[in-house]
Amino acid sequence: MDKISRRRFLKQSVAGVAAATILPHTAVAAPAKHKSQAYSHHVFLNKQVPVTGHYDVVVVGGGPAGFNAAIAAARMGAKVALIERYGFLGGMATAGYVTPLSVFAFKGQLVIGGIPWEFVNRLKDMGGAFLEMPKGNVDFDPELYKLCTQRMVLEAGVDLITNSYLTNIKQEDNRITHVLIDNKNGTEALEAKTFIDATGDGDLAYMAHVPMQTNPDGALQPSSYCFILSGVDTESELLNKCLYHNGRNGHSQCLPVRDKLLKLKEAGEKLPDFGGPWFCNVLHKGSVAVNITRTSVDVCDNRAFTRAECQLREDIFKFSALLKKHFDAFQNSYVASVAPQAGVRESRRIKGVHTITAEEYASGYKYEDSISRGAHPMDMHASKGAGQSLISLKQAGYVTYRALIAPDYPNLLVAGRCISTDRQSLASLRVQASCMGTGQAAGVAAAMSSMGEKDVQHIDTQKLVSTLRTWGAVI
Repeated sequence: MDKISRRRFLKQSVAGVAAATILPHTAVAAPAKHKSQAYSHHVFLNKQVPVTGHYDVVVVGGGPAGFNAAIAAARMGAKVALIERYGFLGGMATAGYVTPLSVFAFKGQLVIGGIPWEFVNRLKDMGGAFLEMPKGNVDFDPELYKLCTQRMVLEAGVDLITNSYLTNIKQEDNRITHVLIDNKNGTEALEAKTFIDATGDGDLAYMAHVPMQTNPDGALQPSSYCFILSGVDTESELLNKCLYHNGRNGHSQCLPVRDKLLKLKEAGEKLPDFGGPWFCNVLHKGSVAVNITRTSVDVCDNRAFTRAECQLREDIFKFSALLKKHFDAFQNSYVASVAPQAGVRESRRIKGVHTITAEEYASGYKYEDSISRGAHPMDMHASKGAGQSLISLKQAGYVTYRALIAPDYPNLLVAGRCISTDRQSLASLRVQASCMGTGQAAGVAAAMSSMGEKDVQHIDTQKLVSTLRTWGAVI
């Protein structure tokens, strides 16, 4: 874009984050569940916002769903921008150290294919992935994961915009026309024909007033703050089985450590809530990714999430000290790295044109517009304590395209954890391979919508399904 175009300003609605007046739905106001907090409302800014890009498709969020969506849309011929708040891609894989990537296969048969599987193989060729069959779990090096996603996104011709935070939107009725982002350049507006929310927490959809699912009891699956321990004897008898999650080496939880922690708690030692623990392969001898901490928190409440992360960081070092004290395999270990943010299992989900139910999912019901699959057990972590409910699938489930779109929102799709599901089906579909599959489908659909000048509710879903199959999707 030339300098004159970059200086061109929207003169009416977007021009100006004259905040409360121009975009009243994003004025500083407490969400419904936090009404007890009192806010006073003031207009602090009165400035014009430059429109710095015009696109067919804008994807917000560069995690497993988002980077696959961006690549897919670009390969369809769309002009695409991908917005990511961190300086790297990968979402929960790289910002949360959530490993392994689960799951690409069911009983040895691939269920997630196309671009996601291409990514796995490219990462493997770089020395950054180790495939564990028959489940199709993928152990990975987080740094090579970042590099592989970056390469694939840029090779596809996507405009990658990192270190940028979604702060606002402009709508005409329910049609989104612009997203506003903040970064070191200041506030910028990006215009697009179609938008994909791949934020995980449904941030874009929430700003657009898309109705959200509610949990009757208000409970949410807990967040966990993952970290990497180095100086570990990864070849010890304690770890040589539970470090791999292929389903053939016994339980993926490290049961001896779990049993010890439970006994310490019974003996009166004050321990934080914990899950697992799971020790995961990061492809470097002496280092493991650790998933053990947990706390119940609404991650969409900034202050609550801040408090939770502070407490979980304390818990990381508490558990690390206990491992050093009680297990020889960890006697020389140390916290080498803590993930940039705590991992999130459950937050916002849209009320889509169709909501995937546990009954449909577990039965393997195949929709006419099935666009992706899922094969992970329905894995519900207890909000409190150390419990976990795990329901294995008898067959891989399906995802309908209608779970990616909301009624009356003509140019918005969602992908990843915020698609339209009930809590039980979400407990399977929230994992990363499934998120990649819905991202790929959302990208193709967004390109079809924007380039065909059709609302997302009216695209040819049979053509969408056919295109995905041509790319290798197993649907």
